[in-house]
Amino acid sequence: MDKRLLENILSDQVEELAFKKTLHFCKRQEEDKIDLQSPQAQVVIGVRRSGKSTLCYNALTRQGVKFAYVNFDDERLIHLTGEDLNDVLEVLYKINGDFNYLFIDEIQNIPEWYLFVNRLLRKQMHLIITGSNAKLLSGELATHLTGRHHSITLYPFSFAEYCEVKNIDTRSRTTKSIAIRRKAFDEYMQQGGFPELQFIRHHKDYINGLVTDILKRDIEQRFKIMHVSAFEQIAHHLLNIAPTMIVDKTLQETFGLKSQHTAKNYVSYLKQAYILVGLHKYSPKSRLRLTGEKVYPVDMALMNNRENAFAGENLGWRLETIVYIELLRRYKSQGLDIYYYSDRSGECDFVVCDGRKTVLAVQVAYDISAIKTRQREIAGLMLAARKTGCDNLLLLTDHNDEDITYNGYKIAIRSVYDYVLEQ
Repeated sequence: MDKRLLENILSDQVEELAFKKTLHFCKRQEEDKIDLQSPQAQVVIGVRRSGKSTLCYNALTRQGVKFAYVNFDDERLIHLTGEDLNDVLEVLYKINGDFNYLFIDEIQNIPEWYLFVNRLLRKQMHLIITGSNAKLLSGELATHLTGRHHSITLYPFSFAEYCEVKNIDTRSRTTKSIAIRRKAFDEYMQQGGFPELQFIRHHKDYINGLVTDILKRDIEQRFKIMHVSAFEQIAHHLLNIAPTMIVDKTLQETFGLKSQHTAKNYVSYLKQAYILVGLHKYSPKSRLRLTGEKVYPVDMALMNNRENAFAGENLGWRLETIVYIELLRRYKSQGLDIYYYSDRSGECDFVVCDGRKTVLAVQVAYDISAIKTRQREIAGLMLAARKTGCDNLLLLTDHNDEDITYNGYKIAIRSVYDYVLEQ
């Protein structure tokens, strides 16, 4: 690319980034995980429009470091190759002068980007990188930057962050405050947590555009999908029915694919782009943990804010999705694993494991006022307790708050909207 044109583009990007200085952003908990003094590349990955760029910008500006910026998710840079990256670096020095921090947005759009990153790391450059594809980033980082990167996963707003953006008091226990918080949670459960959704009216248009962008740019182009129609039908089908268990043979037969392997790949691509997140079955045996995977949408907005979704309220599914994403936020960064437990006698929604030790079992139900429902949910926790040896049992509902003892086990019953606000 002509360097004069490149300079114009990168100067425009600096101007766009400067606009963020006029805006107010809530503090994301993942911001504290970015270590700007580390010699490792700080890599923030997650679904498109979850706020990765803003997170990195805030981390850099709040610590007062001088940095250069380039965004490769720019249609004017679509034809750049790895060979052009040195020209990019040269123009960045021309625009910014000397710098030792480089913020690179959506780096996976450039072929062989990891060679460029590796070279900069050898020069002691501090790199803050974002990407919207877990497989490309993690796979290539693991191969080429062994021990030289730190990955941070960012999800759309948690309910606590949603409340901060909406200026909702999360601490007061007055009747009015609780009612306002309760109303906000009901809206969050329907609207979801994508940051830009909080400031626009036409949610369906936004989500339609986002899903189309992810499918076509992050998956179809990158993985060269041959059966585009079938792939997109599978994507929308899974978003319509998630949380759901994946059965490759059923997907193959329903959508006329040639093999189960193709169906398996399509689901994998959706997870790599973070439109879906997976949950494996609990088992001490590695082989069994690979079977019966469930998938969840990365945010509740994806469940029905799309054309032809034909989805109802699905309040139980929404509550379960909120809980799973919250568990991922809390425990994955600590190195813990999350599974579901299931056998012929029943199921427990989530078990959190530290190695081979189960430290928490969680059951989620929207309403347990019916005796049969209450007994069924408690039975799921009892099953997990007996089979995994866990005695930290939590039943999350839409509005209950009590502590009970059942068959010698203590069970905390809490409302989800209180649980997700716990520090």
